[in-house]
Amino acid sequence: MATPDLLQDNIRPTLLRMTGPMMVGIVSLMLFNLADIYFVSLLGTAPMAALAFTFPVTFSVVSLAIGFGIGTSAIMARLIGQGRQGEAAELATDNLMMTLILVLCVSLTAQFLMVPLFTLMGATHEQLPYILTYMDIWWFGAVFLVTNMVANSALRARGDTKTPALVMAGSSILNMLLDPLLIFGWGPVPAMGIKGAAMASVISWACVSVIVSYVLYRRYQLIIIMKPVASRIFGHWLKVMKIGLPAALSNMMTPLAGGILTAMVAQHGAEAVAAFGVGNRLESLSLLVCLALSMTLPPFVSQNFGAGQIQRVIAAYHGAIKFALVWQLLVFVLLWIFRDSIADLFAASELIKTPLLMWLSVVPLGFGMQAVIFLSASTFNALHQPLRAMRISILRLFVFFIPMAWVANQVWGLQAMFVAFVLANTVASWVAYRSVSRLLVTKSAATPGESAANQ
Repeated sequence: MATPDLLQDNIRPTLLRMTGPMMVGIVSLMLFNLADIYFVSLLGTAPMAALAFTFPVTFSVVSLAIGFGIGTSAIMARLIGQGRQGEAAELATDNLMMTLILVLCVSLTAQFLMVPLFTLMGATHEQLPYILTYMDIWWFGAVFLVTNMVANSALRARGDTKTPALVMAGSSILNMLLDPLLIFGWGPVPAMGIKGAAMASVISWACVSVIVSYVLYRRYQLIIIMKPVASRIFGHWLKVMKIGLPAALSNMMTPLAGGILTAMVAQHGAEAVAAFGVGNRLESLSLLVCLALSMTLPPFVSQNFGAGQIQRVIAAYHGAIKFALVWQLLVFVLLWIFRDSIADLFAASELIKTPLLMWLSVVPLGFGMQAVIFLSASTFNALHQPLRAMRISILRLFVFFIPMAWVANQVWGLQAMFVAFVLANTVASWVAYRSVSRLLVTKSAATPGESAANQ
């Protein structure tokens, strides 16, 4: 299948062609993580708890990688849209090199901080050896993980979502095969326990990094051999970081807010926390399509923005918003109809089923508005407005979501808190939509010569 032309092809079919593969890629990442959790859980409680302790640290690195990827994609796609393929290749090459160097420095520094860090987080003497064994290998592989994520973002900037999806699926399959082999051993391969789980991940990431880098070099000529020039390299890096750092910080806000909300839910008992945890996982699955769309919309926006085709940007953004609202309304209806069956499937007891039914009956109604929020934030990043994107995240989580949830919980209880989630998403989505729409109108007015026929 040929790579779509983001500047000329029809908007709706183009976004659909790009979004489908991204859904496969996201599911593959979910399966990758689930495989690690499942096989490590077979080792016992201590290794499983150790793996849980590593999540905040590894998620911070992943958030940084996502930020680098967003910055890379936004800058590259705009250059490609402007017809500056050579400059896009220079930026991709310099950015991958700087990413590699930065992650190596972080990984080496982290080796000296792991014991005090995980001790501060509450790890016991029993858990610490497992944590250190896992992280020693994980930090070595972080170079491949981050490089791979940034390289995939470069491919998406080019309009290619199929290759990242295929390599992510291949990585997930390889990890699922290597996990039991390296964790439990077989034949000449010794059992390595939790160390084997880390090695399986690193081998998978390394293989994917080689493949993606080869595609960038051979198929798209976006990795090139050139003389290193400090001014050029740091100039590219600063451009990427201007967008990437706010994007990374925005991404890190979500687990922070999630921890605060979990603490609120905990006031209603362990069963409510368990139900809330199930709800969070159902939320990820329910938003899967729109999450994939939020990863394919930015390259389209950035390329057309670079080409001065603002009307195509406006049409794509409004079309994505309409689709998200209709799709998530359909998801809500399905969840509401089958809420009893879903609660029976995930609830281990009636005490968990009751709050889970509350969640299923209310919270999914706000998923459409939630999709509007992250589609708007991704559009801001694609338009090189990262601070506006970060402002949306701050407003949603710390101005609307947490305060409204806290008041509802204190005054009316758990179900009212769930209603507050929907109201907070609604208010925040209206602010986000209005902000993006005003910016696009301003950009459109600045390019009066553009033909509406581009739509």
